[in-house]
Amino acid sequence: MIRLLVTGRNGQVATSLAVRAAGFPEIEVVAAGRPELDLEVPEQVKSAIAAARPDIVVNAAAYTAVDKAEHDEARAFAVNCDGAGAVAAAAADLGVPLVQLSTDYVYSGSKPGEYVESDATGPLGVYGASKLAGELAVRAAHARALVLRTSWVYSPYGANFVRTMLRLGSERPLIRVVDDQQGNPTGALDIADAILRIAPGLVAMGGRAETYHLAGTGNTSWYGFAREIFSVSSKLGGPSPELQPIGTADYPTPARRPANSRLSTAAFEQSFGFALRPWPEALAETVHLLLRPPS
Repeated sequence: MIRLLVTGRNGQVATSLAVRAAGFPEIEVVAAGRPELDLEVPEQVKSAIAAARPDIVVNAAAYTAVDKAEHDEARAFAVNCDGAGAVAAAAADLGVPLVQLSTDYVYSGSKPGEYVESDATGPLGVYGASKLAGELAVRAAHARALVLRTSWVYSPYGANFVRTMLRLGSERPLIRVVDDQQGNPTGALDIADAILRIAPGLVAMGGRAETYHLAGTGNTSWYGFAREIFSVSSKLGGPSPELQPIGTADYPTPARRPANSRLSTAAFEQSFGFALRPWPEALAETVHLLLRPPS
């Protein structure tokens, strides 16, 4: 039995790991979070992780409020950099592999095509900068940490674009959605499936000191994402508002976002032998779970 400890107990990935673990009887998922494991209190991280006796650690805890981070830089770096480094150091002390989740926002978005892992980083805002600093802190603390950069994460749980759209769609006849930012919508349930699939190999190898993109297959704009959400929703009798595509300039936010954060996942596919599902397929599952939850 492999004991997988995931930080960020109430987050989308931790919740998804707990749900998907039912399909992996050889893996026990233990979720940890505040107050006993608080990444803003680095001195308690080591003892909390050691007490869980993990065979592998997944750091899914993060400060993810992209706009708020612009005015809360200290806290964003405390969680995403210092806290991530503390988790990595604790895993290294225990001699167990670490999977660190990162983000497409480490890139500037200026590249015309898909980003590959060797492309130069250049975050536009505090959130992306704090996550990139976290990657470096993790690398410094753990010699065999696996960094997975993901993109536009959504799930049936927590706060995310899909749930926001469905809520707004039930309240408004018209929703304006940005159409000039491109990325890979990625289901947290699929991220969980991938982590659970690769965990036994990571444990056997003692980890992998590499960085990969792990994202839904295919890409779209936020407008295209919303359009697919409501296409599925309408078939289930859910909200189906009118959508209007707009430009980034028409929807100003405190944080700048990359115009292009499309991620190539070819390296992950070649190394591990599988890819995440096409994003519309994964999205359909989540919308079904939200509108027609199992009884």
